Amino acid sequence: MSARHIYDNQQLELFRARSGDIAARDAQDLMSWPFFSLAKVRRVTPVDFRMGEVSIRVEATAEHGIATIWDADVLIWAASQIVDARDRGLRTSRLMAATPYEILAFIGRTDSGLSYDRLKAALDRLQSTTVVTSIRQPSARRRHRFSWINEWKERLDATGRPLGIELILPDWFYAGVLDDALILTIDRAYFHLTGGLERWLYRLVRKHGGRQTHGWSFDVPHLHLKSGSLSPLRRFRFELRAIVQHQPLPGYHLALIDDPDGRQRLSFQATDTNRTGAPRKRQERRR
Repeated sequence: MSARHIYDNQQLELFRARSGDIAARDAQDLMSWPFFSLAKVRRVTPVDFRMGEVSIRVEATAEHGIATIWDADVLIWAASQIVDARDRGLRTSRLMAATPYEILAFIGRTDSGLSYDRLKAALDRLQSTTVVTSIRQPSARRRHRFSWINEWKERLDATGRPLGIELILPDWFYAGVLDDALILTIDRAYFHLTGGLERWLYRLVRKHGGRQTHGWSFDVPHLHLKSGSLSPLRRFRFELRAIVQHQPLPGYHLALIDDPDGRQRLSFQATDTNRTGAPRKRQERRR
């Protein structure tokens, strides 16, 4: 942790991620808003979302497309590392170093050449995706613009042998991770969810449902808007019904409810309040 880099007129100390059993943590700001593409095909259509005082615009290059919710696993890994190090009394930094194997092992992916290539493609999308948002800005008229990763590079030794990856996180994300009130522990089974919508739903449910006895519910058109999905509402309803039928979300039960006025709501309730694997005291304090 002695290496130092000059970036944006700041001296950043290199933070070396550690291996081992680390609880998975997610940033609440990322858990229910449409920051990522939910599709496995490349999306170049911008996300342009407004709800109350919250505004989000996400844009990307045609070459890489918008960062996907699978790419966001890298940010969950980064948040988990930072929170774990902070809780252990270690100094953290926006400048992080790790091996691809360490990242892939944490997010539940195989140590294969294909996984390495996909990780590099994810880093490219995270770096080339541009976000403009009003979230956590002191003035309603102020906006913060950033990329999910400011820059990243592969590290090599003198003989050209790969040593790992270095990346620099944006201030907006790093500040949110350091705010204990904005972090939640998530179930590691999340990484095994294969669908973009079910992944987004789990993060939404974890943020809003928590451990509330009677759960939570959302109007389906409201959910459709918050997801940022390009699917028509009719298709979105179909996908929701399939998810409710299969119940894939770890620790939560979903149901579709028809209101007397004809509107449909998705309700969710915790079925197991200690599935995240975090120490009970820490988890309860965060929620």
